[in-house]
Amino acid sequence: MRRAFDRMKCIDELPGMRNPAARLTLLFSVLAFCTPAIAQSALTQILDPSAPPATSSPKASPDRLGRDTPYGTVFGFLQAAQSGNYTLAAQYLQMSSSRRQSEGDTLAMKLKVAMDRSFSGNLRPSRQPEGTPQEDVPLDRQKLGTMASGDVEDELELVRVNDPSAGKIWLISADTLSNIPELYDQVEARQVETRLPGWMVKHQAGGMPLWQLLALIVLVPIAAAAAWIILFILQFPLRWWARRRGDLDQSRSLSAPLWLLLATAIHRIAASHIGMPLLPRHYYGQVTTIAIVIGGAWILWRVTRWFLNRVRKRAVAMGHGGTGSLILLGERIIKATVFLATLFFILGILGVNLTTALAGVGIGGLAIGFGAQQTIANLFGGVSVLGDEVIRVGDLCKFGDRTGVVEDIGLRSTRVRTEERTLLAIPNGTVATINVENLSRREKMLFKTVLNFHLDTSSEHLLAVLAELRRLLTGHDKIEASTARVRLAEITASSINVEVVAYVLTQNFDVFATVRENLLLQIMKYIEESPANLARPSQTLYLSPDGGAGSKKIEAAAKGVATPNPEGTKSNRS
Repeated sequence: MRRAFDRMKCIDELPGMRNPAARLTLLFSVLAFCTPAIAQSALTQILDPSAPPATSSPKASPDRLGRDTPYGTVFGFLQAAQSGNYTLAAQYLQMSSSRRQSEGDTLAMKLKVAMDRSFSGNLRPSRQPEGTPQEDVPLDRQKLGTMASGDVEDELELVRVNDPSAGKIWLISADTLSNIPELYDQVEARQVETRLPGWMVKHQAGGMPLWQLLALIVLVPIAAAAAWIILFILQFPLRWWARRRGDLDQSRSLSAPLWLLLATAIHRIAASHIGMPLLPRHYYGQVTTIAIVIGGAWILWRVTRWFLNRVRKRAVAMGHGGTGSLILLGERIIKATVFLATLFFILGILGVNLTTALAGVGIGGLAIGFGAQQTIANLFGGVSVLGDEVIRVGDLCKFGDRTGVVEDIGLRSTRVRTEERTLLAIPNGTVATINVENLSRREKMLFKTVLNFHLDTSSEHLLAVLAELRRLLTGHDKIEASTARVRLAEITASSINVEVVAYVLTQNFDVFATVRENLLLQIMKYIEESPANLARPSQTLYLSPDGGAGSKKIEAAAKGVATPNPEGTKSNRS
């Protein structure tokens, strides 16, 4: 690791790497795909800083030719034979030393030709030293496919043997080699090669004859044009169906990924008749498979967006704004999942060990989770708020001691426009835990007031007032008559209190304020015309009529204080 980080000094020389954001992105990418042992060591250092750092060194392959895995044996042989080094390619064959010196080069050349022209199967050998267990196959052997030409058929098989210098290695088995001369004789030169100029057959580029490479290049525009013609023919029924459903724009958005899939499929079908060598054929299969995966993911991306957009618009049209926002969040999550799944599919096609990558992603996700607990809480809080639909955009709500109109419900916070016209952002984690009062969900609004009458009001006058107020409420078209009440509530030392309670049948606060104003004005008008009077704040001063006796007592007390006691004075002097 120290040596690897020392080499990262060259990053500054790369274009764009002087940007700190780019450097951090590259660093996190390296850490995400590090080995599980390094990731586990990093996590141990985070959780227990006092723990000694773990040291690990990469385990070098005991065999310099890479024959300790089936993958290394197969691709090592193909690369050596493709470069024309048949002496090195013979090192991957199971034969004695003497036979390898005398027949090794010839047999390696014949095996290469037989594999290029007659092999059928999935060339994905195991990267593990022990290989992959196969049904009805011994543990020290691996079957990769079949080579057939004419009436000769041969199995491409690997065997694990003990080498005195390299230990346990994989070699192409002697059983496979025994049929190679006969199979080679059955593989005849293609007629097309006999009719081509010699320089196109003799010279090679990219590990294949020059004519095959030129054929692949020429097939690209041919396949693209054929795919365009097919889509052009199919667009008429597709557009007719889209017009009936009103989704013409969405059907057009699928033309590009469908064209990519059709062009790739046509190119693969045509290229299968060229007879490419095995190793270029393997790489060509990887490239075209990646193109098919990208096209399929592209179609899935577009279909997901189209379908969820329709569902969201329908939910919003039905008044479920929270469901629409939740669907929008789900669309983003699905798109991210499709992108990651496509990325891992491509890495698997390229032969990347996904176990290491997934372990690195898991450790990275755990580290992010430790540092983003509040963000994750806000995310799930937003999901719960949108899912429950307790509040919606446009609702007048009360959050604790603050009241305002909800303007937006995001992934991190809910934004509220307060009565002071300020914008209040409340974290969704807080919204999910506090009591939220939705004032817009009221089906009716409460009108309540208390009338304080003077204590001199007679009972007859009070009964008349109560009857008139009840008539006023029950006769109003915006008042719920069944729940309206006018009652004598209490008699205090300063007033007689009458409670007036009624529900106004509206959800609009402006309408409620108008009705409330109208009721209060009518009540004031009636009280002004009636003999009953409202109580006013007042103070009462009580004066005692027997003022002489009180003044004499006060004068006697003052005289006693002012005149000293003779006896007391005398005793003090003594």
